[in-house]
Amino acid sequence: MDRKSKGILAEQLAQDHYKNHGYEILEANYRHHRAEVDFIALNEQESLLVFVEVKKRSRSDFGDPETFVSENQVGLIKEAAEAYILGINWNKDIRFDIVAVDSDNCLEVFEDAF
Repeated sequence: MDRKSKGILAEQLAQDHYKNHGYEILEANYRHHRAEVDFIALNEQESLLVFVEVKKRSRSDFGDPETFVSENQVGLIKEAAEAYILGINWNKDIRFDIVAVDSDNCLEVFEDAF
């Protein structure tokens, strides 16, 4: 399986995880100019909008997947989130999560990651 296919699988696993926990996936690969969010999930019961970055690493000797979100990338994700929030006139809670997917396709969710 090539790198792109592994990334797509990781994002699908992460989306499935959120769906299984009562979230609705509103957007996948949401883009605003040069900023992108892997997906945006809504928990209607909690009135919570979650912006999710998925990190897949096939080898752990390069470090943990969640450490690969740079300050620049955090800024871009926040920029995209702001555009999305303004676009739908959202005035309730938001959260930024990172989902780390290891080589065995096991997920670890880091809520309120930044």
